[in-house]
Amino acid sequence: MKLIEAVDVSKKFNDGGNEIEALKATDFSVSAGEFVAIIGPSGSGKSTLLTILGGLQTPTTGKVEIQEKAFSEVSDKERSKLRFEEIGFILQASNLVPFLTVKNQLRLVNKVNRSKLDREKIEELLKSLDIQELAGKYPSDLSGGQRQRVAIARALYHDPAVILADEPTASLDTEKAFEVVEILARETKDKQKATIMVTHDERLISYCDKVYVMKDGVLSERK
Repeated sequence: MKLIEAVDVSKKFNDGGNEIEALKATDFSVSAGEFVAIIGPSGSGKSTLLTILGGLQTPTTGKVEIQEKAFSEVSDKERSKLRFEEIGFILQASNLVPFLTVKNQLRLVNKVNRSKLDREKIEELLKSLDIQELAGKYPSDLSGGQRQRVAIARALYHDPAVILADEPTASLDTEKAFEVVEILARETKDKQKATIMVTHDERLISYCDKVYVMKDGVLSERK
């Protein structure tokens, strides 16, 4: 089952009167249990595609569907709701709130989504990511790898269908980078999610089911 699909999606920008096509017409989909990577040089269009897939940018043409619900066919309010419910974002920087403990980073999701606190789910995530002993600590007390695992827990807490990871290991050493990608791969398979990871590190793509290459706004699958 396709959990996320882009159909004829493109993006053009106007730069001082010049039209720039950051992303050429693209068809792309990821199914349940599938972990894919998108690689390519800086400025090739990877992040543009990822933000469009996440509903953070509107494509110039085409549409994006999450579980057969099209971003372009719903109101701004419904689009935000769909994004919060169905997508988990993991960024290069963990973006943790500095004055919140690990456990409260996840509880913040309930406040944003106006959803009910699930203590059992929090404990399950912290245990599966081996950070349960860090529950009362603040981001400043954690290593880079620990902060990224907390960010993953926060992204998974509301049980999104789709995980979008933009250079999630860029600030980590080799050991922690592999650890984080192993966690993402396991969660994708065990929970039947669709995960898309943008990365510059080709050492990590061995964990992925498919690898796509972005070059000059053109996406193609590496065979």
